[in-house]
Amino acid sequence: MLALRHLDGTREVVAVGLPGDREVDMKRVEVAFYPAEVEAAGEADFAKHPLLVKGYIGPQILGSESETGIRYYVDPRIVSGSSWVTGSNAHGVHVKGLVMGRDFTADGVYEVAQVREGDPAPDGSGPIETARGMEIGHVFQLGRKYAEILGLKVLDENGKQVTVTMGSYGIGVTRILAVIAESNNDDKGLVWPANVAPFDVHVVATGKDAVVYEVAEELVSALEGARLDVLYDDRPKVSPGVKFGDAELLGVPKIVIVGRSAAEGVVELWDRASGERIPVPIAEAVASLTAPR
Repeated sequence: MLALRHLDGTREVVAVGLPGDREVDMKRVEVAFYPAEVEAAGEADFAKHPLLVKGYIGPQILGSESETGIRYYVDPRIVSGSSWVTGSNAHGVHVKGLVMGRDFTADGVYEVAQVREGDPAPDGSGPIETARGMEIGHVFQLGRKYAEILGLKVLDENGKQVTVTMGSYGIGVTRILAVIAESNNDDKGLVWPANVAPFDVHVVATGKDAVVYEVAEELVSALEGARLDVLYDDRPKVSPGVKFGDAELLGVPKIVIVGRSAAEGVVELWDRASGERIPVPIAEAVASLTAPR
């Protein structure tokens, strides 16, 4: 049993019939009866309808044409000719074999049950498969509670003042980063998509020769001059293996390794996503990293 609060302030009790193995999804209920506000019927609502026996309500006394006048809607699974066990509207008693269309009718059909694995998809594409997700967007239906406190009113189509219905919407930027990280990684670390990566290029200088660091610094300056964001690993006392492991963990899309081949005018371009490493002349490194993809 549900209680609707309509825009004009009136309160109405309605009922929705579901199969016994289904639970109500209140969000779907809110959509079904929008713009009315919806909540579970309370003691005061039952007091106004003495024919309703809590826990044993049956559809025999429900419907806009029934003796209660309470509008009654059914789940799409409750079809004409189907047989059900329901309440009998008497305490402690149920009825078996109540047939839809013969023993009771409905004012309409509303799909307000919780979705389950295996339910048919609305677009007819097959059974629904459920999976874990992460919420990044928010829609809060604030209703009219705060609008009434603030006295927020507008004129409706009849020129009558009504209280506005409030809502708020937002996107969690930090959550989006978490989703990107969770969706773009391998067993070695992050693999940032290029369009959202914190850096465009990760330059890794390896070895102890001074020429390596001279070449690396010149390359960093050239890359920054080409308007690329560069992360430079120039730690002198860290082994190449540790630096490579850190580069994989951080996941910058493009990595430039400046090592022993730097003295010969060659560096290595490392694609983090594919793992491909290609030797490139230093003079061509910037052009290779800034070429359209």
